[in-house]
Formats: sequence, structure tokens, C-alpha cells
Amino acid sequence: MDILQKCKDYTLSRELRQAEMYPYYRSISSPQDPVVTIDGQKVIMLGSNNYLGLTSHLAVKEAAAAAVMRYGTGSAGSRLLNGTLDIHVELEERLAEFMKAEAVLTFATGFQVNVGVLSCLFGRQDLAFLDSMDHASIIDGVRLGFGKSLKYKHNDMDDLEGKLTRSDPDKGKMIVVDGVFSMEGDIANLPRIVELKNAHGARLFVDDAHGIGVLGENGRGTPEHFGLESEVDLVMGTFSKSLATVGGFIAGSEEVIDFIRHNARSGIFSAAMPPGTAAAVIKALEIIQSEPERREQLWESTRYMKRELEGLGFDTGHSESPVIPIAIGEDSTVFSMATRLQDEGVFVNPIVTPAVPPGQGMIRTSYMATHRREHLDQALTSIAKVGREFAII
Repeated sequence: MDILQKCKDYTLSRELRQAEMYPYYRSISSPQDPVVTIDGQKVIMLGSNNYLGLTSHLAVKEAAAAAVMRYGTGSAGSRLLNGTLDIHVELEERLAEFMKAEAVLTFATGFQVNVGVLSCLFGRQDLAFLDSMDHASIIDGVRLGFGKSLKYKHNDMDDLEGKLTRSDPDKGKMIVVDGVFSMEGDIANLPRIVELKNAHGARLFVDDAHGIGVLGENGRGTPEHFGLESEVDLVMGTFSKSLATVGGFIAGSEEVIDFIRHNARSGIFSAAMPPGTAAAVIKALEIIQSEPERREQLWESTRYMKRELEGLGFDTGHSESPVIPIAIGEDSTVFSMATRLQDEGVFVNPIVTPAVPPGQGMIRTSYMATHRREHLDQALTSIAKVGREFAII
């Protein structure tokens, strides 16, 4: 058997290109603003995770540029050896203060955080309790460790309780859950999860990639939103959503973070994030703290779009965040609708199997603080038109 035969047998992407419905790797030739340019066409962006609109903020760009001029374009090594710059240390101190955590460790990507942290924490006698809709990086991180993973039905606390109850009480246990689920836009039932964690002697890890900057009075994410920050052992966040660039971090107690610092392979065997990235995050943090009105504007647009989409007859599921899915059905219909929406001047994300169960394909929309009402109304007109064309509404 040729190990590369599977590549020849994979035909979906070729079929979609041939049908002119290929919706991936679209080349954008403008900033990640509310309106972007694709192949010369101006398109309303409803597919970005730039929740607070900071990737184009002048102060953020100037901070990144100044750091590049001072330090250069790269860090030239891993954090463990020669890649730690004083700006990395400053960023971690700023993040720890913001998150009200004892310590923070940064990584070059958010994916690396979950892969590195989870793989080094789970030993052979440990159990990971995962929501069935947890992010792929969580799944991969646990797989790379030596522990056993037990999945419970999405946001089903009875199922989680049953699995905890039946587990070996002598084994180490950690519940690993997304704070905000990136496809469905709903929020983990953190109050109940905390109750179960305490009842069964488990630890709790919250991936808050889509919650940091968005949820909570100060933007500290899902634990702050529920008033449960002291109950969460580890909080993971990314810089590629609200914090304007790329990278990620893990926040927790000093002793746990120190262990991760010396054992997470995705950190100690990978180059440190570029200095320009670190500077961009520091500036973005300052703006998040000094301009809470950005978060307020984001939520105003989010509430407006959910209300209007549902008023048109679309099913938006249980979304409670700036990620608002539109239920469609078959994958082929999702691809066709995403293509038609771009024709109509709206960029959305098609979500199909295996990201969702077969027959439950969706159009994922997401919103930014910098969207104006005219952007949203224009997008609604196009979404309604295409929805009627495909008999979704």
C-alpha cells in the first residue's frame, strides 16, 4: 500500500474547485476590517475573529513596528535557550496582571499552547474529560499525552457527571473545555462544571480563545463572566482573536506554569514569538483596558444580528457570543450558499463535516466592534436573499 495513496483518493477539494464552489484559502488583499478586498471585490467580512477590531488599530501597528526596529524580525531561538527577550517577560507580566493569575507563559501560536500544555500534564494514570465539541488542539494535546480521554455530550452536564462518577477515584482528573465554542458560539456551563469538578476532586482547564476580550466585565473571559475565576486552575487564551496578532498563553499558579515552562515540548522546541508580536499584544491589552466601549459596541452588534437573523427565520442555535451560526443542513448546500454569499458581497465561513455531525452543516458568522450598522444591514439583505434562494427561510 502506497502511503500517499490517500492523497490521490482525496477528491473533495478538486471537485469543489471544478464546481467553482471552493470556499477555503481565499486570498484577502486588504486589512481585516469590516470590509475586505478579495480578487478586487469589496466584501463585508462576517468571518473574522478580530472581535475588537484591533488588528488594524494604528497604535497596535506602530507598537509592532517599533519593536521590529529595536529587536529585529525574529527571536532566533526557543524561549528555553536563547529566544527569551525582555519584551516576552514584560508581556507575561502584563498578562498575569490582567488575568489576575500568579503566572503566565506565552507560546508562538494558540494551537501550541493546548498541544504543549495538555500533552505534558496528562500521565498514564490521568483522565481527561472533554466536551465533544472541544477544539481540535485540545483533542490533539490529550492524544499526545499518555492519559485517557473521556468525551461527554456537548454541554450535557448529566453526561459529564455520569462519566466522573464512574471514573476511578484514584486517578488524576481534569475537565478540559472551551469557554466559548468556536463553531456554535455557545458558552460552557461553567457553574455546573465547577460544581462537578469540586465534587469529584478534578481540576479544570478552560480554553478561552474566543472569550478573552469579549466576555466578562473587564474582558477576562468566561470565568470572569460567571464570577468563577478562583475556581479555574488553568486558562488558555490566544492573541489571534481579540488581541490583534498571533500566539497564545496559559495562565495559572506559579508552580504549574513553571512545570509547563520546562516540559511543554511545543514551547521548548519551538522558536519564540517575534518581538513585534509581543509588542502588539501589550498595546492591544492597554486598549482593551482603556476602551471598554469597544466591547460594548461588539455586543450591541451581536445582539442586533442575532435578533434580525432569527426574525428572518434562520436557526442560530444556542449562540451566546459574537459567533452566530446559521443552521443549513447538507454540506453541499453549505458550500453553495457560501459561494453565493460571496457573490452577493458577504464573506462567511462554511462549516461542514467533520467539524459538525453529518447533515448539520452551518454558515458561521462572527462580528467585530468596528462593524457599522450599514455593514450589518447590507449583509442581512444578502443573507436573506440567498437564504430564500436555497429555501432555508
